Amino acid sequence: MTRPPSRTTGTGRHARPTGTGRTVAVLVLVVLAALIPVLGPSPALHGTGEAEAPGTGGIALLRTVLFAALSVPVGELFVNRLARSLPGAPPQRPRSWAPYAAAAGFVAALGLASVVATGNLVPDSAADIDVGGLYSTRDGKLALLEVNGFLAAGLCATSRRPGLQVWPLAAVIVAEALRAHPTTEYSPLLGSGLTLVHLTCASLWVGGLLYALRTLRTWRETAAGPALLGLYARVAAVLLAAITATGVCSSLRRMPPGTIADQLTDTAYGRVLLAKVILMVAVAALALWARIRLGRAADPLTACVPARAEVAALGFVVAVSGLLTALPVPIRW
Repeated sequence: MTRPPSRTTGTGRHARPTGTGRTVAVLVLVVLAALIPVLGPSPALHGTGEAEAPGTGGIALLRTVLFAALSVPVGELFVNRLARSLPGAPPQRPRSWAPYAAAAGFVAALGLASVVATGNLVPDSAADIDVGGLYSTRDGKLALLEVNGFLAAGLCATSRRPGLQVWPLAAVIVAEALRAHPTTEYSPLLGSGLTLVHLTCASLWVGGLLYALRTLRTWRETAAGPALLGLYARVAAVLLAAITATGVCSSLRRMPPGTIADQLTDTAYGRVLLAKVILMVAVAALALWARIRLGRAADPLTACVPARAEVAALGFVVAVSGLLTALPVPIRW
């Protein structure tokens, strides 16, 4: 009796599973590790004794859309700059998603501004929204800055000089960094500075990898594709280091070393933070795998397999980050 062909590469005892199979296995493990927090605030809050704030799930969704909408145009600007530095790079570029991202970000920022306008409560009707009150509070002004920032970024993206959108996008990042650290917090400027670097590097990494892979599909018949991916990988290593450093420092500010072990399991914020850490470890492993393939494989473009898995895992990271910003922060000074 003949045995069916094995779903592996190679023959005999040295056969190994395909790259796609390993990617699927990694993603399944990642999804299982982060499934409960990603489902929403209720599972994360279960058993902690913390009350769920009204509209936490909706706010988490809006922040996820806002972060994703910020990453797409920032990544496109970043990779286009890298591509221009490559000698002999083809002029063709994938169609820009920046206008659509700006529209999604505008809607998300508008929804978050409506929550701020009702005293950080979900409005039941348009009559509950005090638009004029946004101008009288710090949070309201920052919310309006984000709305206007995405609107201006969308106008720039559809103009003859799309590179100008870097300025309104920078304004959105600054506003988000300031919003995350109110003046009542200990050393708020330090916290805002950490968030500013963290959010900027994360946007460059997530959006840059997405656009780099889209560009590779356009350049599939040229040698510039692997060169672009290699250039991005070198910069991404620095971005990962900065994201890790700022993330650790921000976590230590909110969870002092002596309380981390308890808070990672006993608070909703800690549980979701733990899920994000697990996801980031998986993302880093996928990034390392892609880097090894890029440098050692006979066909450098095989690095696209783990890179695509990395993009998918980063999508989960963005979702978890959106949820993290909507949960009560266990500040213990």
